[in-house]
Formats: sequence, C-alpha cells, structure tokens
Amino acid sequence: MSPNSQWFTLMYMLFSGAAMGAVFDSYRVLSYRFRLTRWSIHLIDLLYWVLSAVFIFRMLYASNRGELRFYVFLGLVLGALLYFWTLSVTVQLFVVKLIELVRKLTTIVYHIFRVLVLLPLLGLYRFISAILVGIGTVLLYLGKMVLALLKPFGRLILWMLRPITSRWRTPAWAIRTGAFIKEIMKRWFVRR
Repeated sequence: MSPNSQWFTLMYMLFSGAAMGAVFDSYRVLSYRFRLTRWSIHLIDLLYWVLSAVFIFRMLYASNRGELRFYVFLGLVLGALLYFWTLSVTVQLFVVKLIELVRKLTTIVYHIFRVLVLLPLLGLYRFISAILVGIGTVLLYLGKMVLALLKPFGRLILWMLRPITSRWRTPAWAIRTGAFIKEIMKRWFVRR
C-alpha cells in the first residue's frame, strides 16, 4: 500500500472518528432533552454502535478496500479526541438550538393550521348544526300546529264512525301497541 493511500485512509478515519463523536453528542443531548426511558437508551446505544461499525467499515472500504491497519484505529481515536476537544460544545449547542427551532416551527405550523383549517371547520360545523336544529324546531312546531288544527276533524270523524265502530271489538294487542306509540310520541314531542 502506498503512503499516499495510507494518508488518505488516515484522513478518512479522522473524519469518521469526528463524525462518530458528533452523532454521539447529538444523541446524548436528544436523550437528555426528551428524557428517554432506560430501556430505550440501551436500545439506541446498541443501534448507535451497530450503525457506527457499519459506517466505519464502509469508510474503510471506500478508502483502502477494507485493509485493517494500526493507523486506522489511531485515526479513529485521534478523530474522536480532536472532535471532543474542539467541537463538542459547539455541536451540543447547535443541537439544542435546532431542537428549539423545530419546536417553535411546529408551534407556528400548528397555530397556522388551527387558524386556517380547524377553526373554520369548527365554525362551519356549528353553523350547519344551528341551521339543522332551527329547521328541526320549526318542523316540530309546524307538526304540532297541524296536529292541533286537525284534532277537531279527527274527533268529528270518530264521532261520525262511532255507530259503526262500536260493534267492532279492538284486539288487546292493538290497544297495547296504540298505548305504546302514544307514550313514545309524548316522550319525543312533549317538552317538560
């Protein structure tokens, strides 16, 4: 392997170590901010190390076809140490600011959605329900009026049919059904 490719591999590994540190800091800030449970932290730790190993071997394969040498480990450790000495605080502050920005943006988007979509739909629902309740009330009162106006004619017809119907005997089930319907009508149409 030529010295040029070795330096190239060392630079790749320095970058990989720094990238692992940045992802670790970001994960650490996020887990603290969102107060993750212990079992989820262990699961994310395992996921972090598996993805880091895949990333490292991918970078190693891209730089020198996967040859594992001492300077590969040296580059990883030096990259991580350089990152933690120089950029760790900056990346943590960036992640905190990014979380705050995302929170503010989601709040703004929610308020815009609420004002432009939810409140008009709620107003439309209330308007339509008020119209339907009003129409139902008007129809109920009109029905009561019609029944009140037709009541004398019904009594007149019953009076005229009394000689004919007095000879007929109404079955007991018809009397019970009529009483049941009358009771339901009272419950539905009589206000208390």
